[in-house]
Order: sequence, then structure tokens, then C-alpha cells
Amino acid sequence: MLKRGLTSFKGVARASTPAAFSRRWMSEAAEAPVKDGRVLQVIGAVVDVEFDDKLPRVLNALEVQVEKGRPRLVLEVAQHIGERVVRTIAMDATEGLVRGQPVKDQGDAIQVPVGPGTLGRIVNVIGEPIDEKGPIKAAAHWSIHRPAPLLTEQGESDAILSTGIKVIDLIGPYSKGGKIGLFGGAGVGKTVVIMELINNVAMNHGGFSVFAGVGERTREGNDLYHEMMTSGVIKIDKNTGSTEGSKAALVYGQMNEPPGARARVALTGLTIAEYFRDVEGQDVLLFVDNIFRFTQAGAEVSALLGRIPSAVGYQPTLATDMGTLQERITSTLKGSITSVQAVYVPADDLTDPAPATTFAHLDATTVLSRKIAELGIYPAVDPLDSSSRLMDPEYVSMEHYKTTRDTQKLLQDYKSLQDIIAILGMDELSEEDKLTVARARKAQRFMSQPFHVAEVFTGFSGKFVPLEESISGFTEILRGTYDDIPEQAFYMVGNIKDVQEKATKLAKSLEKQTKSSAAAAAAALQYSLGGQADILSKGMEQYGIKNDKSASQLQAEIEPFTVPPSLISGFDSVPGVGSELAEAEIKEKFTEAYKALTPEQQVEAKNYAKAFLSKDWKQYIDPSVEHSASADKDEWPWAGPDPLPEKYLKQDIPEEWMVEPPKEWWLVKHPKWVAKFGKDYAEKYVPANYR
Repeated sequence: MLKRGLTSFKGVARASTPAAFSRRWMSEAAEAPVKDGRVLQVIGAVVDVEFDDKLPRVLNALEVQVEKGRPRLVLEVAQHIGERVVRTIAMDATEGLVRGQPVKDQGDAIQVPVGPGTLGRIVNVIGEPIDEKGPIKAAAHWSIHRPAPLLTEQGESDAILSTGIKVIDLIGPYSKGGKIGLFGGAGVGKTVVIMELINNVAMNHGGFSVFAGVGERTREGNDLYHEMMTSGVIKIDKNTGSTEGSKAALVYGQMNEPPGARARVALTGLTIAEYFRDVEGQDVLLFVDNIFRFTQAGAEVSALLGRIPSAVGYQPTLATDMGTLQERITSTLKGSITSVQAVYVPADDLTDPAPATTFAHLDATTVLSRKIAELGIYPAVDPLDSSSRLMDPEYVSMEHYKTTRDTQKLLQDYKSLQDIIAILGMDELSEEDKLTVARARKAQRFMSQPFHVAEVFTGFSGKFVPLEESISGFTEILRGTYDDIPEQAFYMVGNIKDVQEKATKLAKSLEKQTKSSAAAAAAALQYSLGGQADILSKGMEQYGIKNDKSASQLQAEIEPFTVPPSLISGFDSVPGVGSELAEAEIKEKFTEAYKALTPEQQVEAKNYAKAFLSKDWKQYIDPSVEHSASADKDEWPWAGPDPLPEKYLKQDIPEEWMVEPPKEWWLVKHPKWVAKFGKDYAEKYVPANYR
């Protein structure tokens, strides 16, 4: 039976005006407000209000009459608990309320401003501006409690919404007009992905965007507002303060708000989006961060109202509350709402009732994994857990479908091999399995991507990758086109061309590092054997290592290659002198440092080291090589005992080496040195047994 004065919903003319969208059991006209009531009891966010006459309807808004200058306090009727008392939930803090304070019934549910006037503005759950830019020029005021469009009014869109994020576009593509969920535990990057989607999609989107901050950090909301101003999504005239030309509206009910506000702010944001869809025929983007806080606030409200909780402490009406919200987010024949919802997963448990209830309503689910985040791969999307309704040859190209499934199979095979690798190691795998692991690791790293919104933190410039380039990149990896490129080149890049460029840079860096490390090892060895700091500096200079540090700094850097001075105490500074036992110990110590080098570094270091550690040093100097005046310094040996080869004595010495007497003992026997510095130089500087 309907109350007197109300008509059946079937008789309501819906199509003519969106303003007729009201509760199904109500007529278009709001009921006349009842007489004023008074506060009877205050228990935190729950306020009991007593009325002398009839009671206001459930979900009606009541306004507490407060002193002039104090903010409005709106209550929402939740229960009738007697003939004259209603139990309400406050939309703001209740500090300062007293029993007997007058309360006025508004005659309808909470009404919020909608229309172009909300663009560029920040409002709270009851539609009040909180950006200190004056009142909102609203086209209309709509109730936040509205029915979902009828089935006959709903439209369907199978078009793919390109996000520019490789792993999302490939594994779980988003649909225009669909509902998308970003699932993840604490600290795996949900908000960063949401911000990047706003940057990539909303900023290149022709329509309007609405962002609902539900129970999240105030700092993040502030950052988003300023980023939108910087990018031009929100435009504010510095002279007049006008927000004309803005494309986004922000609705905030952050984590410091009472549960009533957090439980209703998502509805406020959705109502603003519905206006643009139903009245202006726009394709609207709705971002909600975080939908779990909507559920959490509902659980808090349910507990405050004394309802018996269901599993894990959630409200018994969890499925109903979620369905009421999600069914309103849809496409109609006039326009569409594409929603991206971040969903916090408590304790990383996807079977928790809150995220599990949300799953059923979504067209695409992007799951962020802590295990992938621990590998340093961001966005930390789990390609084996994420899915999309559109991942079907009916909606995507056959190439896209095949590449996605082949990539998932490759990663699944790698996952199944990880236990074997952990126990037996890579060497026990077959050649085919080794190739699978190598390609899977490259594909896994190629799924990482630098974000525009994280540039300041990562140091990498953000990349937007079109869908076609994402597909072709993974296809090439699967084919083995880049099997010869190291996996580091696939990390934190955009398309496959970026991989090739990074691989070239890595090769050059490795070549430079190889030469530098090998020269440092040789210089360290000579320093250890000779015990002379100037030899170290000379060696660093001779082998092209920039020497702009003190001797102590240099010594610290080459410590891994340095033989302890205690091993060479009492030795002559010339290699090859001393007891055979001590020399063997020196060789052993150098061998330890030698093993720490890469294969390329070992080749160069071994050539240098043999000249120091071997008595038969002639075999390491090729007498057939002509050392002319233009010869590169690297062609000259550093040291070696007598006798010098006859051919070597006849070779010329570069003029730049003739500036001052040499400190290398073996050079002074060259006729050119003798002619310039005289025979006395050899008697002063060359050890007696080598004259």
C-alpha cells in the first residue's frame, strides 16, 4: 500500500525530464516538510531526533538549526525507532550539539548542485563548495538517492578506451561506458594508477570528468587539484576567479570525515556525473578512490545503528548497498558514465567480502600484486589475475587476443618453473625452459612503465604507449626478436624502440665500465706491489681514468682489487723480487679480486696482471709491434724486468713522454732517455741488480 498522496511509480513520466528520477515509491513532488523537531540524543555520528507530529521519511535530510556563523549540519534519516523518534546519521562532526536543539525537515533527500557550475569546483557530501571560491551557480539541485536507469534506457558500448598503459591495454582493456576496478592492498600503487589514468584519459577526453575522493588522504586530493590546474583540466581566471572552461568536478569526503559523509560522498559524485550524462548527453568519466571506504563507512554506520553484522564485521546489507551504487553507473541511450574505481583489498585477500562483492559489478578488473611490486615493477599489475569482458575476439583484434593469451601462457610457464629454479638452479633446466624463462623475464619487465605523475619521484620521463605499439612490442618479445638484448633494457621504458635505444646505451656503458674496472684493477695491483701512491695516479692517468680525487678516495674505490700491504712488507718495489712464497700469496689475493670481475674485465685485467706477476714477461710484449712516436700510450707496457728486447730498445719514444725523467725504472735504459738525462740517472733510480 502506498501512503496517502503518493502515486505508483508506473505512472511517473520518466523520459520527459531527468528531474523526474526520484525514488521508485515516491511521486515527483517532494512531500511537504513536517514540523520542526528537536535533538533527543547524540551518540557520536548518530543523532536521535524527536518530532511532535508525523515523522520525516527514511533518507530525508534534516538540518540542525545552529548559531549564525557555524557550518551547516545535515542529518539523514536512517530509522524510525518509535512513534515520535527518528535515528539519523550526521554528515559532519556533531561536537557542540545539545539536547533540545531545533531540527528542521528538508522534505526530501540531500540535494546537491549539478550542472556546468560544478566544473572546476570542489564540493563536499552535501554539495557545499570547500574551495573558498564562493557559491556554486547550479543549473539544478538533484537528490543523491536516485534509481538506476531502466533496462530499456540502457545502452551498450564495446569500444576500447585506450589508457596508454601497456599492461592494462594488453591484458585487461577498458571499455567506454564500462565499470573498471583497480584492486590492490596497501601501498601497491592504486592511487598512482588512478592519477595516471586521469592524466592519460581525462586530460585527452572531450567530455567531463568527476572525481570522488571517498575516505582517502586529504593530501592526495590536494595534489590532484593542483595537478589538474597545472594541466589545464581545471581553469581558474586569476582576476575573476571564474572556472569557466574547466572539464572536471571534484567531490571530497576524505578519511577525516564522519562515516555518514564517507558513506554518501560517492553518491554525490555519481549524481553530478548523472546530470552530464542524462541532460547534456555527455560521455562522463567517473573516478572513485576508494570504493572500499564506501563499504567501510557503511559498516560503521550499520554498527552505529545497532544492526547485527554479517561475515568479517560488514553490514548485513553489503550486497544491496553496493548494488544500489553500481547499477546507477551505466551507459544510456543519451550518454555514458565510464567509472574507474580503486578498491582496497584488506590483507591482500581478494576473497574478503568487500572486494568480492565489487567484482560482480565490473567489466574489467586490474589486480595490483604485492609480489610484483616487490620486484620493483610498476605499475604492479598481475597479468595472470587481471581480466576484462572485452578480451574476446568478438571485441578485440585476433592479433591482440593471441598476443595476450600467449603472453599469459609464457608468464604462467615461468611461474611453474620458479620452484624448480629455486631448488635446483637455472643450470638444471632444459634449453627450451631457459629460453622460456629469459623471454618471460623480459616480458615481465616490459610491463613496467614510467608514469607522468611519478616523474618527480622516479626520475624517468612519463610515457604514453598507443595500443598498437603495446601489442607489437609484446609480439616481438614472444617471437624472440630481442633474445640478444639484456633484460635490463626492457625495464621502465615505453615502446619497443625505447628498448633498443636503452640497450645501445647499456652496451656503451658496459664497455666503458669494463675498461675502467680493468684499468682500476691493474692500477690497484701495481699500487699494491709497488707501494707507491704516484704509481697509482700514473696508472689511472695512463689508462684513461679521470683522476680528480684524492689518493685516499681512489684507494677506497679500488679496495676490492688491492693486495693487503702486509703481504709485501720488506719487498723491493720491483715486481719479481722477494720470496716465492710471498709472491704466491700475492697471486692468490689477486685471483680473488680477479674472480669478482666480469668475463670482459677479466680478459683485460689478466693481460695487465701477467706483466707484473710473471718473471718471463717477454711473452706478453709482442716484439713485432712497432711503437712509433704516434703510438698510443696504451700500447706501452707498464713494467717488466731486464733484459729489454733489442728491438724494443731501437723503438722511438713519444715526445710527450720526454717532459721529465721517468719514474718507471725500465725506461731509463732506452738510449733516448740516456741521451737526455745522462747515465747518472740510472744509478740514482734503478735498483742495483737491474743496472
